[in-house]
Amino acid sequence: MAIGFSRFEFMIAWRYLRARRAEGGVSVMTWISLIGIALGVMALIATLAVRAGFRAEFVDTILGANAHTTVYMSPQQITNEFTDDIYVVPGRITDYDAMAARLAEVPGVTRTAAIIKGQVMASANDSSNVAEVFGVTQADLEAMPRIVDPATSEGELARFDQGIAIGSGIARELGVGVGDRIRLIAPEGARTAMGTTPRVNAYEVTYIFSAGRYDIDRTRVYMPLAEAQSYFNREGVADEIEVFVDDPERVDEWTLPLMRAAGEGAQTWSWRDSSGSFLSALDMEDDVMFVILSVLVLIASMNITSGLIMLVKNKGRDIGILRTMGLTEGSILRVFFLCGAFTGIIGTIAGVLLGVLLALNVDNIMAALNALTGGGAWQPEVRGIYRLPADLRAWDIFRAVALSLTLSFVVTIFPARRAARMNPVEALRYE
Repeated sequence: MAIGFSRFEFMIAWRYLRARRAEGGVSVMTWISLIGIALGVMALIATLAVRAGFRAEFVDTILGANAHTTVYMSPQQITNEFTDDIYVVPGRITDYDAMAARLAEVPGVTRTAAIIKGQVMASANDSSNVAEVFGVTQADLEAMPRIVDPATSEGELARFDQGIAIGSGIARELGVGVGDRIRLIAPEGARTAMGTTPRVNAYEVTYIFSAGRYDIDRTRVYMPLAEAQSYFNREGVADEIEVFVDDPERVDEWTLPLMRAAGEGAQTWSWRDSSGSFLSALDMEDDVMFVILSVLVLIASMNITSGLIMLVKNKGRDIGILRTMGLTEGSILRVFFLCGAFTGIIGTIAGVLLGVLLALNVDNIMAALNALTGGGAWQPEVRGIYRLPADLRAWDIFRAVALSLTLSFVVTIFPARRAARMNPVEALRYE
């Protein structure tokens, strides 16, 4: 049995596909199969692109406004010499400049920065909001791509040392803009003979940023490092050393080298530690969505089987004539295999074009739906990011095409073999 396809086999298969129903064709079933496969492939490509884009946007907003990993000291136990009570206090880094220099020498580390972290209550215009303060130097703040983006920021970053930088979410909730002043209230403030009293300071807003993450923009405040050390009673120390590496996706490989460079008692916490469970859930959801949409493509492909079975039944007389003319079983099998393959290939090509078109315009489509629904279609406070991105990857398109073609070819084999094994005498008996 020859494996290759002959020219006349292509001609016969194409003629059968174009035949009207009155001529014994099944054009309606063919169109249903083609449209079903196209829609299934389109949905598969668009969904994979959106899921890939969502993950890429989520990771980019994390890495654009946060360290790839941080180094901190383990909590310490202190015993009260009068009462023998044991207290656990957070670890502080006293030689933070020297430690940052040692960490910067680790191969693959691109930048290090000492920071102060603390939680405060921010208030202005009779409104208040919980905020997380990051004490950083101006140079370190300027190195954060999501913070210094001029397209999404307001104010002058050069005046950062004269005030504070706040997220757009805080500015919106407190009703403040560049040049306004807000009060920051820290629970642990000045130490007096009567104990520790809350500290209340007012700062001018010199810069407003939008990091692209709702939770960051709604809670993040940047303060000059020296001012943060004074404000949180941490003169001469730092809470953490932020570390940036050349390949954030492989940040776990730097854990041991960084701990060795930092010294005894040092610990690390990477962006994967804080967001790893969410990323794992996204990866698992990708696999589940691929399986679910694969079932849809399979269902659409099954229409090819039903259409070919009807075609074989209607073309029984033609099969008998072709067999008596000398066509082999292999030729008949290939003719009807081509009928199903044509449908699968054309449907897959149409699905790829529609899927790519949908993926490239999904953000505009979602923006239109958001406008029609009054902002209810996409809620950044729920999803964490402000838009629905799409990332078309060649691997995802290849997977969708391979799945569609494989299913289309496989489901075609059964009716094609049935046509090939048809007895020409039985086929012509009642003609």
